[in-house]
Amino acid sequence: MMASRSQVLYVGMTNNLARRVREHKRKKADSFTARYNVTRLVWYHTFPRPQDAIAAEKKLKGQSRSDKIALIEDQNPDWKDLGPSVMASGRGDAV
Repeated sequence: MMASRSQVLYVGMTNNLARRVREHKRKKADSFTARYNVTRLVWYHTFPRPQDAIAAEKKLKGQSRSDKIALIEDQNPDWKDLGPSVMASGRGDAV
């Protein structure tokens, strides 16, 4: 999950998390994340199979905002940007 400083949330799945975080931070396209300055990676989970990541993405998108916030705050209570460490490590599959 990506977030803006004002806690606008974005849920997405990618096969290369480090690349995708870089794209969001560069605001390359005229997209939701660029428009709302959603550039901070605040939560992610990796999966062994793409099907599992897709299913998890669908489930997350169906959850309430408060459920998503609870998930973030359980693992990242300060809403720290996890992007720099993910980009440095070159992590792959994630939701």
